Amino acid sequence: MTAMIFVNFPVKNVANATDFYEKLGFTKNDDFSDTHASCMVWDENFYIMLLEHAFYQQFLQGKKIADTQKENAVLICFSLESAEAVKEFGRLAKVNGGDAYHVDMGMPEEQMYGLEVSDIDGNMLEPMWMKQ
Repeated sequence: MTAMIFVNFPVKNVANATDFYEKLGFTKNDDFSDTHASCMVWDENFYIMLLEHAFYQQFLQGKKIADTQKENAVLICFSLESAEAVKEFGRLAKVNGGDAYHVDMGMPEEQMYGLEVSDIDGNMLEPMWMKQ
């Protein structure tokens, strides 16, 4: 059995966050979405759940939601099919209100390439490609 990965992100506005992720290439699964959450599908194994703050808070047992505009809680790395696909993902994030930047790790782009991408709520993704 192949594992399915569901990443949960707290968002201030589910509709705006859903729109942002759709522009990155995710598809909304309406069966697992409502006004409090959107299930965003990348592929059959990788999903991002966008949860409004009040809904997300229920799962934290008294902990506070991190202010991801000022602090990082987690960096989710996932692979794409090419360095160009990584660059396009970053470009789409930037033109739709997010951010993207490259950290030079000393690896030639022909070997590995990645970006640090922030969504409109400051949640971090790390799309990457590496030669295999």
